Amino acid sequence: MAFSYLNDGFFGRLETLALNLRSYLTGFFGGKHLVRTYGQTVEFADYREYMLGDDIRRIDWNLYSRFEKFFIKLFTDERQMHTQIFLDCSASMGKVSPEKGAYAVAVAAALGFLSVHNMDKVSFELTRGARSENPFGTVVGKQSFFRAIKSLENIVFEGDADISSAVAACPNTGTKDGITVIISDFLSDIDWRKAVDYLCYKRRQVLLVQVLTPEEADPLYNGRVNLIDSESGSLDDERNMKMRITNGMLAAYQEALSDLIADMNYYCTSRDANFISVRTNQPIEKVLFGELFKTGIMA
Repeated sequence: MAFSYLNDGFFGRLETLALNLRSYLTGFFGGKHLVRTYGQTVEFADYREYMLGDDIRRIDWNLYSRFEKFFIKLFTDERQMHTQIFLDCSASMGKVSPEKGAYAVAVAAALGFLSVHNMDKVSFELTRGARSENPFGTVVGKQSFFRAIKSLENIVFEGDADISSAVAACPNTGTKDGITVIISDFLSDIDWRKAVDYLCYKRRQVLLVQVLTPEEADPLYNGRVNLIDSESGSLDDERNMKMRITNGMLAAYQEALSDLIADMNYYCTSRDANFISVRTNQPIEKVLFGELFKTGIMA
């Protein structure tokens, strides 16, 4: 990838942030996320009466001297969250506009960095066609993360992507153990609602990030043009067309895009999921420190 946002300064500005899980999870031990169950941390939570089989080392003898009953100390439990990032690697995400692909990669890298920085794990699912590929496995720790990111910058955006089918077919999606992020332009006919419903069924927190270029958000075409679909296989593809662009067509496009964004926002809200739409001319820090803070994903 010729264009990149990723450097030491970019990651350095993220070190004060963290991903915020709104619900309790059932992930692995060793993270920083509090759960409802009690565990082995040093932070005191509560007392309960001693029961046969309990560890006698947890008995509070000061309480016994006062009440002549055995009580044991309970401590908070912390778990490790799994951040799963589906990155749309279709041609529309970076073949024509390398900056758009680099922007999407930078958003994925930022969310992944926040995970490993806070002792969580992350997996990158590169989506092409109806399936996703995870070339890096489950990434834990910054050393493994930066090795993965170095390869992530060299992604080739090509073909098309069926996000819904890829999400449903992914074998690594856990249940109630973290956040799933889908990064795409969502400008295809694929039913993204199925992906949201499936992830909600898996009781995962969901975030959809729509990445658009300024030209996609506000096209300036005029007159007769040849429109070539970046995901078409050839110039003879039926999706390519010659047409005359009028002000009425541009207004209809803007209305359709606004309806799509409103529909995605409404549907995600109804499923207790999150959705943001960003432009590649927005500073990524504004997206992370602004838009994601509004959703409650960032803390």
